[in-house]
Amino acid sequence: MGLHVIVLVKQVPDTQNITGEAMKADGTVNRAALPAIFNPEDLYALEAALRIKDAHKETKVSVITMGPPAAAAVLKECLYRGADFTALVSDRGFAGADTLATSYALTCAVNKAGGYDLVLCGRQAIDGDTAQVGPQTAEKLGINQITCASSIEALDAAKGEITAVRSIEGGWEKVRAKLPALVTFTGEGEPPRPASAIKTLTYKRTVPLPAAEAPPKHPLVLWDIPAINADPAQCGLAGSPTKVKTINSVVLTAADIRYIDPGEAGVAELVHTLIADHTLG
Repeated sequence: MGLHVIVLVKQVPDTQNITGEAMKADGTVNRAALPAIFNPEDLYALEAALRIKDAHKETKVSVITMGPPAAAAVLKECLYRGADFTALVSDRGFAGADTLATSYALTCAVNKAGGYDLVLCGRQAIDGDTAQVGPQTAEKLGINQITCASSIEALDAAKGEITAVRSIEGGWEKVRAKLPALVTFTGEGEPPRPASAIKTLTYKRTVPLPAAEAPPKHPLVLWDIPAINADPAQCGLAGSPTKVKTINSVVLTAADIRYIDPGEAGVAELVHTLIADHTLG
């Protein structure tokens, strides 16, 4: 009997290209103003899932993302790499979700996928950097969790146990947990594999279809709020207690840029200035 591994991924704004239009007036991210990419650490979680599939026959890898219709692009990237099934959790009611509402929706989606042994995801998304969604989802699912893992050292399906290696200050530690479990990954793991040319040609024209309309074994389905049996009051802005009070935009000009001598004297002067400005304590 094979394993069922679910991977949670996210399409995120490219934070290397931040502009003054990156945030809306209500404190939410203006995703239309930034190019979208596959959240980097989620790729390591996907690679871990695909390695489990390589090692354990009949393993199924399902991938779930919550986002706008354009987020289907990252799901297709997962199919190109070897995922078996993907689901786009998308509904206007999910808009503006904080980590609490996001983890609730993802929990409903994971339960919809059902019969899982492992849930894998990146440690955090580069747009929010909270590292909260993975642990919150594990808590809502009521399963064990291992955070900040770099690799899976062992997976014993017969015993129902997983051993992961995780980073700690000054070294590493090995953590064993009973299945089902959720594991979050850092970017210290095995390098993500490239897309398969054959799979790219196979899935290039695949589009998300509502689950009720999708033919059997369609690899990319669309789940809205009713499809995952979610409570609308716990989704999106309605289910998000986190509120942005104010937004401060910082724009650097040429006058703000100061060049220092890269030698010891220049560095000492910079540190002295930062302490005087109370930037350093």
